[in-house]
Amino acid sequence: MLEIYDQVQAAASAIREQWSEVPRAGIILGTGLGGLAEQIESPVAIDYEKIPHFSNSTAVSHAGRLVCGYLQGLPIMAMEGRLHQYEGYSLKQITLPVRVMKALGADLLMVTQAVGGMNPHYQSGDVMIIDDHINLMGDNPLVGVNDERLGVRFPDMSAPYNPELIEVGLQIARREDFVAHRGVMVAVTGPNLETRAEYRFLRTIGADVVGMSTVPEVIAAVHSEMRVFGVSVVTDMCLPDSLKPAVVEEIIAIANGAEPKLRALVLGILAHEAKKS
Repeated sequence: MLEIYDQVQAAASAIREQWSEVPRAGIILGTGLGGLAEQIESPVAIDYEKIPHFSNSTAVSHAGRLVCGYLQGLPIMAMEGRLHQYEGYSLKQITLPVRVMKALGADLLMVTQAVGGMNPHYQSGDVMIIDDHINLMGDNPLVGVNDERLGVRFPDMSAPYNPELIEVGLQIARREDFVAHRGVMVAVTGPNLETRAEYRFLRTIGADVVGMSTVPEVIAAVHSEMRVFGVSVVTDMCLPDSLKPAVVEEIIAIANGAEPKLRALVLGILAHEAKKS
């Protein structure tokens, strides 16, 4: 990990040359959810390939650019498209943008993702505010010699998702009159979807939804002493006794359809943060 600090500083310097504000929050937009970037005011968009040490997203529907600007009057930076382990990237590459957000001044990370729903009380199109997670990706972004400039050797993970912001998110959903569950997300490597036996196993160990991202970024954020708010959009139901083949185009369409709920949550959390200023 000793090479990461210099990479973070180089990337941060390149971003500062094009955008001089100090961000209050960083936002990672997942599959089909990039449209929120269009809401950013006074945007400065920077392609990942133009930022030192950033890797380019190859996933379907991921634009691959960093959009800096304002939401709810707060300076923010949003990743319009994230990186995944299944694309061949190491978890250190995947989490480097989070560390850059921290280096530029952000103390809040907001993560969104598309997931498969395993809790039978959920439905496609629902959103779940992440209360906790399970890492089954077979790796960890903190493996290696620890750099104290980035964080402590053994970061505590008893509450990786900020409890106060979880409650605020649930209040926003009630106010806006849409269903928002609170549950556990399990992260797997992918890119294949799971077998029926695997869904049964994942549900048995306590997961409500399954995805292929988010956990590495959250680990890096906690390591960096950032607060985290996470939202999953259930794009397909993964019930082993009534499992149907998944269609990527349908998954993206459902994620796009749930975007108003996501937007309400993200903007509502930022409004809450603005009141604290």
